[in-house]
Amino acid sequence: MSDVRLVKTRLRAGVWEGVLSGTNGQPALEVLHLEAHIAGVSVTEVADCPGTWAVRVPIPAEALSEGVQTFLIREAASGDKLAHFTIITGVVMEDDIRAEMDLLRAELDMLKRAFRRHCLETMG
Repeated sequence: MSDVRLVKTRLRAGVWEGVLSGTNGQPALEVLHLEAHIAGVSVTEVADCPGTWAVRVPIPAEALSEGVQTFLIREAASGDKLAHFTIITGVVMEDDIRAEMDLLRAELDMLKRAFRRHCLETMG
């Protein structure tokens, strides 16, 4: 399955969706979370694009808990990893890079305002 490609299209209403291409026939996929199989995964051929498959993975509520949850999508027969997705829930961790970036942006905005004010005061 070296030419197989699974690309995420969206995550909406608790369902991860993607497009799978490069397979010969309908693929058998499995999704794992903490070594447990996720039920309800669907793979349907895209009507106007033969050999392309729409993949839908329902995210069970019991799989969501505080912290980082990673879901692994793989080909069932070979176990080859095709994709993964991660969901972060709960309180934002202080070490989270996104929280750090938000803090840096806020500090940069504050510095820009102070610098502009300084420039206006010293010009006159």
